[in-house]
Amino acid sequence: MTHALAFKDLTLGYDRHPAVHHLDGFVPPGALMAVVGPNGAGKSTLFKGIVGVLKPLAGRIDLGGLKARDIAYLPQAADIDRSFPINVFDMVAMGLWRRTGLFGRIGRAERDKVEHAIAAVGLSGFEERPIGTLSGGQMQRTLFARLLLQEARVIVLDEPFNAIDAKTAADLFDLVRRWHRERRTVIAALHDLELVKANFPETLLLAREPVAWGPTAQVLTPENLLKARRMCEAFDEAAGECAHEAA
Repeated sequence: MTHALAFKDLTLGYDRHPAVHHLDGFVPPGALMAVVGPNGAGKSTLFKGIVGVLKPLAGRIDLGGLKARDIAYLPQAADIDRSFPINVFDMVAMGLWRRTGLFGRIGRAERDKVEHAIAAVGLSGFEERPIGTLSGGQMQRTLFARLLLQEARVIVLDEPFNAIDAKTAADLFDLVRRWHRERRTVIAALHDLELVKANFPETLLLAREPVAWGPTAQVLTPENLLKARRMCEAFDEAAGECAHEAA
């Protein structure tokens, strides 16, 4: 497999209004890549295209021979319905659907896998807790446990460390490092540029159009960040918010 993902003149959007324009490039297998950019830059839109939630308006996404089920997706916390009546164990067990099917039986071996995943994220003892009672950090740990069970070759994380405490973020980033050691492809949308510079070898700077893509040190230059801010201001009415995010 020469690439995990390839984008070929990709345009994505909503109601035929483009939100990501003319993206070309590829993500090699085993990459640890950050996607950064101002609010409204199209990061979440790109991820929804990768996992098949959005169909391209133009161009295409090549999965490099993988199937959609080989991609694990962590959406933004705001996209999770915390009112759904489900406990931690059952939420994590959803990661087994790839193997058991939607209504497949969970036997002892599968229950052990779920319990091990819950323990791996530090939530032993929380199995029966309804997800609506969890803190933000506990909920994110639950979602990472579900990702562990999916055993996907490509893992897409949309703002995985946003609005959680530093201890939780550090623990969960250890799992990201583990996936990288296992040669899984990890793509994460992030706002913390210092975290990106310290840990992600490759970065895509997006402002609806690609601004720069390559080695992180070459992408996150003051010139490129200024360009992203200006492109955001041209597209987005919330120019002040964009400037803050890209600064």
